[in-house]
Amino acid sequence: MRQQKQNKTWMITSLVLLVLLAGVSIYAFTKNGGGGDEAVASVNGVKIGKSELFDQLILNGGSQILDSMITEELIKQEAEKAGFKVTDADLEQELTSFKKGFSSDEEFNMLLMQSGMTLDEVKNKFMPMQVRLRKILGPQVTITEDDMKKYYEENKEMMATPEQVKASHILVATKEESEAILAQLKGGADFATLAKEKSTDPGSKEQGGDLDYFGKGMMVKEFEDAAFSLPVGELSNVVQTSHGFHIIKVTDKKAATTPTYDQKKDDIKEELTSQKIQELSGPWMEEIKGKAKIENKLQAS
Repeated sequence: MRQQKQNKTWMITSLVLLVLLAGVSIYAFTKNGGGGDEAVASVNGVKIGKSELFDQLILNGGSQILDSMITEELIKQEAEKAGFKVTDADLEQELTSFKKGFSSDEEFNMLLMQSGMTLDEVKNKFMPMQVRLRKILGPQVTITEDDMKKYYEENKEMMATPEQVKASHILVATKEESEAILAQLKGGADFATLAKEKSTDPGSKEQGGDLDYFGKGMMVKEFEDAAFSLPVGELSNVVQTSHGFHIIKVTDKKAATTPTYDQKKDDIKEELTSQKIQELSGPWMEEIKGKAKIENKLQAS
């Protein structure tokens, strides 16, 4: 599983380079073709021109970006020679596979945000190259039953889902207020309604205090101990943490589970295939680059 996460991070990094390339292309056109050297910024009246920006883009990563472009074009040409086309279904499947490398949609979206990418950019600017590589190199990959069983045994613990609890809470600043709210709840008041009215936790307040499922190690110790010890449907006493005073209600629990080999077999095959394609892609790219006629003026300079 660690290898899978590394693969996904590498893919996002490559995508960043390709998106940056669009900016380089625009400035290259402007510098060589139209509008003159217009200012893109000024500092105390001193202008910074587009040509200066373009030169800096070339110096700081331009060669790497251009190499990524060359690689993408070579892969596209090889796919066209073999008659491979990229369909919408291919892109959706690749995107689904890509997202499996993340523990949650939140983690995936966070990486997109940190990389400055949108979902459409990932799907339409980067996925086509991955689809073409899979179609070209996939037939060279053989994954045996023994390979998959070995991977399962080595990664079984990481595939397991730990014990989880689903809870809601109401957080307030003082013990007196929390005790008053607890009395209301024991008298029949609705938990979600009071959470929206009283809770100071902005992350759960509007959801009626709902924190969704969480495992051990995700909450502060006092909160976690109380939540995991409560039966489903019951209220805690007032729980004090560094955040304030909580009243906790457990709404569901999930026991720890370990998926069987048969349950994970397809995912394992997909992961091992992706790893093998990545291993094959380096030597294969060197081979087709050696046969191609490539003129790289940045490299020549």
